[in-house]
Amino acid sequence: MTTELDYVATGVFAFFFLLVTVMGFLAARWGQGDVHASIDEWGLGGRRFGTWITWFLVGGDFYTAYTVIAVPALVYAVGAYGFFALPYTIIVYPFVFVVMPVLWHRAKQHGYVTAADVVYGQYHSRMLELAVALTAVLATMPYIALQLVGMAAVFTALGLKGEIPLIIAFLVLAFYTYSSGIRAPALIAFVKDIMIYVVVITAVSLIPIKLGGYAAVFAAADADFKAKGTGSILLASHQWMPYGTLALGSALAAFMYPHTLTGIFASASGNTIRKNAILLPAYTLLLGLLALLGYMGHAAHLQLQNNNQVVPALFKALFPSWFIGFSFAAVAIGALVPAAVMSIGAANVFTRNFWKAYVSQDITPQGEARVAKITSLIVKIGALLVILFLPTQFALDLQLLGGMWILQTLPAVVFGLFFAWFGPRALLCGWIAGFISGTWIAWLDGLKPVHVLAMGDMKAGIYTGLIALALNIAVAVVVQLVLPSRPAN
Repeated sequence: MTTELDYVATGVFAFFFLLVTVMGFLAARWGQGDVHASIDEWGLGGRRFGTWITWFLVGGDFYTAYTVIAVPALVYAVGAYGFFALPYTIIVYPFVFVVMPVLWHRAKQHGYVTAADVVYGQYHSRMLELAVALTAVLATMPYIALQLVGMAAVFTALGLKGEIPLIIAFLVLAFYTYSSGIRAPALIAFVKDIMIYVVVITAVSLIPIKLGGYAAVFAAADADFKAKGTGSILLASHQWMPYGTLALGSALAAFMYPHTLTGIFASASGNTIRKNAILLPAYTLLLGLLALLGYMGHAAHLQLQNNNQVVPALFKALFPSWFIGFSFAAVAIGALVPAAVMSIGAANVFTRNFWKAYVSQDITPQGEARVAKITSLIVKIGALLVILFLPTQFALDLQLLGGMWILQTLPAVVFGLFFAWFGPRALLCGWIAGFISGTWIAWLDGLKPVHVLAMGDMKAGIYTGLIALALNIAVAVVVQLVLPSRPAN
């Protein structure tokens, strides 16, 4: 893939990037309430977001720039196995429909801002709250860094060399998030999602025509996989179990992250969340179309240095400069929205569950907002430093661990919403068992997400996060039976 500077593409890119930057700063004046008055206003938009704003916001921070880059890259590398993201995004919405309105109601009723707030209010255990909060921050930091990976791929494809463009982009992000809070990504998400839809629908309509049709695309991909001896356009029988468990585990983990929960807590009502659980599968259709770009990369006979270049290289090979600029702007803006929400979610956790819990218990609402704003800057700077000074693989490995880690918070966050049997001691012991065992298994497996279990002559690959979650729940049950403690309120 050539990396000479394309002036037309760069000009179009700069126009749209400047547009969303202005929108980000103006967002502070959008809607009711003063963004500086409290963490509720700055970090949750006053909990007033209706169905459409929530749809764009949750979709914007769930389907990220790294998704746009990484899903086609995975399909390009391994074929059908890379489509596990599709069933995962189908399974997740019934979970959202059932669980999230209950969680929203609990948070709204008591003024909770984070999942760790909900856990402390339910169990009155600082240790369990700390476990959930620490896991949330650990899981979110590499996720923010990966948005930079997606943006860096776009800058490289445009011919913008060096680290300065990346630094400038994230300084802009940092300042308008500081100024406008959650309102900035909520407003920008409208532009981002419309642009992504235009890009993907155009790509899956026109690229196959240029490559001889979908039959030629699938034939080329199949031939390449057979030639290199790995991957396939159809799932092999030994892939069924890891494919299914990855989808299930990823679905259960998805809405435990602070950034997805921030979108949920910012909603105006439980009904808003239910409507979104019905509407959000439209993004799954988009994701399926997007994944097909991986197969198209084979038919286009791209010469790549790494798989993450598939989408940028495909667009550079087949589209005019102005559309390349538009497409790359969509991907870059697709990094700004989730990165902003992720930093806000992490800042909310730090403010409520570290600063207020241990440093300043009598902090004012304005003080909370101020601490959260400063923390959001530090979080983004930390993510930027990771990308600038550590290998990209470090962020990738941590993000894989992060998914497994955040899944271990599910019993503490969700179980108490529906039944009052587990006590905090049992749930904390379960979390420790799941966190440590999952990390140990992943480490032994070379940080791969799937662990092979052998039962006699039978072997099955199972998502490590689900193995750890099963142990987590089993330990919690045993501890509660042997050492019964006060159940949830």
